[in-house]
Amino acid sequence: MGSAIGRLFRVTTFGESHGAAIGGIVEGCPPGIALDLDAIQAELVRRRPGGRLSSPRKERDEVEILSGVFEGKTLGTAIGLLIRNKDADPRAYAPFADRYRPSHADYTYEARYGRRDWRGGGRASARETAVRVAAGAIARQVLAALAGIEIVGWVEQVGGIVADVSADTVQRDAVEASEVRCPDPVRSAEMVTLIEDVRREKDTVGGIVRCVARGVPAGLGAPVFDKLEADLAKACMSIPAAKGFSSGTGFAAAAMRGSQHNDPFISGADGPQTSTNHSGGIQGGISNGMPVLISVAFKPVATIFTAQQTVTTSGEAALIQPRGRHDPCVVARAVPIVEAAVAMTLCDHILRRPRFVEAAHQHKP
Repeated sequence: MGSAIGRLFRVTTFGESHGAAIGGIVEGCPPGIALDLDAIQAELVRRRPGGRLSSPRKERDEVEILSGVFEGKTLGTAIGLLIRNKDADPRAYAPFADRYRPSHADYTYEARYGRRDWRGGGRASARETAVRVAAGAIARQVLAALAGIEIVGWVEQVGGIVADVSADTVQRDAVEASEVRCPDPVRSAEMVTLIEDVRREKDTVGGIVRCVARGVPAGLGAPVFDKLEADLAKACMSIPAAKGFSSGTGFAAAAMRGSQHNDPFISGADGPQTSTNHSGGIQGGISNGMPVLISVAFKPVATIFTAQQTVTTSGEAALIQPRGRHDPCVVARAVPIVEAAVAMTLCDHILRRPRFVEAAHQHKP
């Protein structure tokens, strides 16, 4: 329970942060889709730890395709994914086996299951998201083949530093040129300085990832509980450390008037389109053909390297001095994870539309 997402394009993950491996099963991928395995691996490289501004944990994150692909094309059967943990170090977490780390899932997992894996958080660890990125890379290739959809994410904010980035024109090359994945060069440099300062202070800082999907056709999503917006929110809010989701203008809409926020319709080459996109490409829970635009807010990493007050599993007051390997700010590595969440959700909804299912069948060998 709780380890799968999606209806037709369904992804199930397994494994713990410091176990032998993590992995997943991707069901519902149409047959005959040519899969670029190097592109899947490239997405995992974008997410993996080890950079100057991230956790020093060194994982190669080499994905093994166990099933569902033959001669470079999908079979339509379940695709098995496996990523072995090479640099696990559970000994660093042994001192916390009998006490709860502040703002982690230690206490809540124990309250839910009666026991927990204290080795780095187990299933609550962001380590699990490597599988989502691999599955999202498959979804991205399906979307490109069936509908020509392009997905680009970037860092919009770190702490109080906010970038000035156009969702209409931002390109992945510009995002990847920044160490913190912010395509605004001035703000990118400021963000790097802030993260370095925070790390020296043995603290952490949060931020916001923004993501745009271009080429999304009108008509994806359904009322009332299968709204595209709602499913995107679920996928994004399931990412560890995610604390907020918005689409289009988002929370800024609360300070606007209808005359400012409404998106007037105009004639386009392929049908109606809007002159503005405050709705973020979704109205009434259904895509309107404009770019789908979402934002995800991430909290500061819960592990800070200064002593904090806590209690033991027996209820005694105690101090905790965290150890282990952690990011001072997660947003740069969260970009490919958010992109994967968007890709999996859009792929699931694309496959609910008959004309795209018919297009998928045309890919059969």
